[in-house]
Amino acid sequence: MTNLSRRMILTSGAALPFAGAFAGPAGAEAPLMGASFARHRRFMIGDFEVTTILAGTTPREEPQGIFGLNVSPEEFAAVSETNFLSTTVSQFFFTPTVVNTGSELVLFDTGLNGAATTEALASAGYSPDQIDIVVLTHMHGDHIGGMMTDGAPTFANARYVTGQVEFDHWAAQGNEGFDANVRPMADQMTFIGDGGDVVSGITGMAAFGHSPGHMVYRLDSNGAGLVIFADLANHPVWSLARPDWEVRFDADKAMAAQSRRNVLGMIAADRIPAVGYHMPFPAVGYVAPGSDGAEFRWVPEAGQLMG
Repeated sequence: MTNLSRRMILTSGAALPFAGAFAGPAGAEAPLMGASFARHRRFMIGDFEVTTILAGTTPREEPQGIFGLNVSPEEFAAVSETNFLSTTVSQFFFTPTVVNTGSELVLFDTGLNGAATTEALASAGYSPDQIDIVVLTHMHGDHIGGMMTDGAPTFANARYVTGQVEFDHWAAQGNEGFDANVRPMADQMTFIGDGGDVVSGITGMAAFGHSPGHMVYRLDSNGAGLVIFADLANHPVWSLARPDWEVRFDADKAMAAQSRRNVLGMIAADRIPAVGYHMPFPAVGYVAPGSDGAEFRWVPEAGQLMG
């Protein structure tokens, strides 16, 4: 053994007993950092600059208590196993979208709370006072929770756009979140219906069911398009791929399923990208025809929007 050169030791199995003699400081001494995500994803749609921002993520236990309420546990488990999904816990994502049209900075939905959304905006290089327009796709708490921070408007210079049907429903019914966050801003709101424009190139489309007046928004710029579909589908497999699977949070489950078929069918037919508020971050992808019992398939963006 004493005749072996150092090079021979390092390049042969004989090196194993001596590995510690030549190693530098142990890499294992570096601390574990924990799971993490980038907080934003930016790309162009025509002349519009689009940025998705991660305003929160959390695990939810017992996913069939949320998705697939009308299918058997056996079917839910089989579909989950095929798609490498746990049936005991699911990760939820909350992803507002910022669109810079060149003349306006438009924020779609405000997240769970102002502090988290402000932090996510900062990661993308924006401050709340830069937001010109806030679009509310609907008025569930995880979309309106960031409108106020410590009792003051988070987006001090913004005006608001939302669906007339959605606002009228919650204005009549009321709830703590609406009364605290939305009602005080009513005088700064513009109300639209199906086909109404936020600004040139951003059009609202009725997609009722998840909430009474839930809206999705289509961007069209310089020959390119994208759909921000909000909560139309809340999971790529358990909701988007199977539009007839009932979702606990859908107010009118039959109407929500029909809206999914209509909007997802349009996205698939037009072969344009889409952003889903609860899709796995960065929440950007395409919709394709499904197979093996699935009506649609979510195809995460894989570099097509890098140019």
